[in-house]
Amino acid sequence: MKRIQLVVSYDGTEFCGWAAQTGRRTVQSTLREAVRRVSGEKIEIVGASRTDSGAHAKGQVCHFDTEVNIEPEKWARILNKVMEPDIAVVSSKHVSQDFHSRFSARDRFYRYRILTAGRDPARARFVHEYGRPLDIPKMQTAAMALQGDHDFKAFTEELDPGVENTRRILFSVDVRQFRDEVWVDVVGTAFLRGMMRRMAGSLLEVGRDYRPVEEVGKLLTEERYKLQWPVVLPANGLCLMRIRYGRHPIDNRAASQSI
Repeated sequence: MKRIQLVVSYDGTEFCGWAAQTGRRTVQSTLREAVRRVSGEKIEIVGASRTDSGAHAKGQVCHFDTEVNIEPEKWARILNKVMEPDIAVVSSKHVSQDFHSRFSARDRFYRYRILTAGRDPARARFVHEYGRPLDIPKMQTAAMALQGDHDFKAFTEELDPGVENTRRILFSVDVRQFRDEVWVDVVGTAFLRGMMRRMAGSLLEVGRDYRPVEEVGKLLTEERYKLQWPVVLPANGLCLMRIRYGRHPIDNRAASQSI
C-alpha cells in the first residue's frame, strides 16, 4: 500500500465545494471517481481544506492510498486525462504513511480578490465585483487587528455544532491594491467555515466607510455581541493558494483547530 499526495487546482464555479455529497458534483467525489476509473480501486480521498461551494483552488492538497503499481509522478498526468477541464492535478508524489493532508498542514494561504473597476467577463467567475475604489490604508490598519491568536466566532458563516473552539491563529493578514483589484491575503493555521469570506467582508466594509476601523478588533472580543457582524462575501472571490508542510510530517491538530 502506497500513499500518494496530490496538489490540485480547480475552478470551483461548477463544484458544490470540496466534500462529497450524494447527487452533487464535488471536488472530492470527482477525484475519487477519477482514481477508480484509472485503478479500479474504491479509495478515499482526504483533503487538506474543505473549500466552499464556488470557491477555487490553486494549491489544494489531498492524499489517497493505493495498491496499484503506478509510478507516483505519473498519477497527475493519468488522472488529468479522465477529468473535466475545470480541475487539474498539478503534481503527484509518494509520501510516507505518517503524512496526512489535513492534520500535517502547518498553515494555509487564502486570497480574496475584490474588483474595483467595471465588470470584466473574463474575471467574473474569480472576483467579487465591487466596482468602486476602496480606502486601502484603512483596510490595512483594520487587517492588523486580525493577526495573531483570537476568537473568530464573529467571523464564521455557520458554526458547525461539533466545533467548540473558535480560536484560530493567523500569521499574516495583508491588503494591497493590485492593478484594478484589491487582494486580501491571509495565512493561518486553519479557518472556521466562512471565516475567510467574513473577514474579507469586514475589510470591505472598512474600505467603503461602512464600518469604523476600530470595530474589526472589537469583533474579536466580547464586544462582538453589541455589534453587527460582518457581511459574508460570495465564494467566487476566494481561492486557496497554498498549503505548507514541514520537512517531516507531524500531527499539527494541537495547534490547528481545523474544520
